[in-house]
Amino acid sequence: MARRTCPSAAVTAVLGLGMALITGTVLRRTLVVVTVRGGSMEPTYRDGEQVLVRRGGRCAVGHVVVVRQRNGSRSSPAPSQAAAVGTVGTGTGQEWMIKRVAAVAGDRPPPGALPAPDAATGGCVPPGTLVLLGDNTHNSYDSRQTGYFPASHVLGTVIRPRPRPRPTYA
Repeated sequence: MARRTCPSAAVTAVLGLGMALITGTVLRRTLVVVTVRGGSMEPTYRDGEQVLVRRGGRCAVGHVVVVRQRNGSRSSPAPSQAAAVGTVGTGTGQEWMIKRVAAVAGDRPPPGALPAPDAATGGCVPPGTLVLLGDNTHNSYDSRQTGYFPASHVLGTVIRPRPRPRPTYA
């Protein structure tokens, strides 16, 4: 006698699989794994460390964000200045940086956070822009050199570092 599967169990399995696929697709569009390149965010994030980034969202002071590097903002940096983030997984061929938000639109920028032309205005951060700084002040390419970053260039906010794989022993 052949065993028959209950139709409700089959329907439940198909629905479960469908929900898993939908959840996976939504997470892939929402979350990105990013590999940090360079030492601009040390000691918070080290070269080669991976972080989990939530795309979009609101930037706030203190958040760490992944931001698209401005076109033509610099030539090839020395390796010690490489603040770019590799492997963003967007497929756009863009160069990305990981930086901490120091000021948002309407805030007063921290002293020394902007180059002379921008700092001379002495006002608030203009709408649609951010002041971004690396945690390693001696090895970071950020608002101190470039001025304001467009908020529209932000890929997302770092949620947390990814755990390092545990070594396996034979």
